[in-house]
Amino acid sequence: MNQQGFAAEDIDTSRPHPARMYDYYLGGWDNYEVDRQAAEHVIRAHPQVRLSARANRAFLQRAVREVVRGGVRQIIDIGTGIPTSPNTHEVAREADPDVRVAYVDNDPIVATHAGAKLTGTGRAGFVLGDVRDPEAILARPEVRELIDFNEPVALLLVAVLHFVTDEEDPAGIVAAFADALPAGSHLVLSHATAEPYEGYADGRTDVKARDSVVGTYKNATAGLNLRDRAAVEPLFGAFELLDPGLVRVPLWRPDGPVPGPEELNDTIFYGGVGRKG
Repeated sequence: MNQQGFAAEDIDTSRPHPARMYDYYLGGWDNYEVDRQAAEHVIRAHPQVRLSARANRAFLQRAVREVVRGGVRQIIDIGTGIPTSPNTHEVAREADPDVRVAYVDNDPIVATHAGAKLTGTGRAGFVLGDVRDPEAILARPEVRELIDFNEPVALLLVAVLHFVTDEEDPAGIVAAFADALPAGSHLVLSHATAEPYEGYADGRTDVKARDSVVGTYKNATAGLNLRDRAAVEPLFGAFELLDPGLVRVPLWRPDGPVPGPEELNDTIFYGGVGRKG
């Protein structure tokens, strides 16, 4: 049993895990054969998934820079995933070296990497937790030691809520976190979709590819729940969307060339940042 409260045999290597599959999309090595096989099946159905993963990662980095430049000095990053540099604390500390980060993920594999890659620099901690249980996450002493809930917090739910079913109430989950955060807090959220990009004349849902991808995740430790823009935007709840609103992730305050319509159609993530008034 390690300090995170799990034994080695608790790591499920019999089924693919979304965090390890995402690591594979990003070119990482912290995954198992079962994850690689599932990820390759997704890539065959949707070859642009790696492009989407990189674009989503870049969105996270731009959003973190923006909220820290705006004065936020503490972050709760839920669904951390396998650490991929630059990590949230590394990006945040480019703007302010004193930013504190509480990382949360439900995969023990992430925990095995957290000490060296996420928490070894101080002012950062990691806890095993599930986004479906906000109260448990918020009550964890490691989170309470790092986060002052009297001061604005940036809550990161990046590529997380599409693993939550409608029955598990993703909007209610966000609302539970929002209730615990003071005015001036921010929500950074991205979510996968099969909806065509509205600016692409030839855009249409590839039903066969969509069903193949969703079917692959049905065999993983968490299923994939693709939602369109009209279903994702209400998840922000008490957080008022900042400009440019909820958009394909490359369009959120880009710091380089903007992709064309076809590439935006192939980038399957919506992303946005909201502020609690």
